Amino acid sequence: MSAVTAVAAETSLEPSCRKTAAHALTIVRDGVITGEGPTTKGRIHFSRALDADDAAWCARILTVSAVEHQPVSRAEIEALFEISDAAAERTDDGRFDDLLAKAVAHHAASESGLPVPPRTVALSPDTDIESWAPTKAANIDTQVLEWIASQMRGKRHSNRRLAALVATLVGVAALPLAQLPGMLDMGML
Repeated sequence: MSAVTAVAAETSLEPSCRKTAAHALTIVRDGVITGEGPTTKGRIHFSRALDADDAAWCARILTVSAVEHQPVSRAEIEALFEISDAAAERTDDGRFDDLLAKAVAHHAASESGLPVPPRTVALSPDTDIESWAPTKAANIDTQVLEWIASQMRGKRHSNRRLAALVATLVGVAALPLAQLPGMLDMGML
């Protein structure tokens, strides 16, 4: 049994629905902020650091069988953005940023009425986001794009993969930037 599985069995980090998954992600966020708590148990963890184990916690929470066939929720995305904001230092080799970009794309597609693969496929580090994520903004709800952009605006740590995905969707839509004021901080690209 891995350390992640053992701790999950002892804590409330075994989600039963999207709401409890979002809550479990806030526990990961708290561990990133303080360097303490159930997600850091049995290992050295510095405050404001995000490491491979933290990224593994997020992936495990988001892909647990209870939510595997449900779209990623807005609450889960908000918790992921909070984790990203909390981490001043990253030693996860980009796994968290990849997971965040894929989770956002999964949420955006599902909120727009598009089919999405199960989370275990969509969020896997072995699955290319281009193999399933929408590539045309005409298919994405503009309000969802605006919400994503508002989450990205002014962030200390930019997720280049997510910024590129949003820029591609906006560019494909050929929408004048005046329609989506301030949607993207072009300095992030």
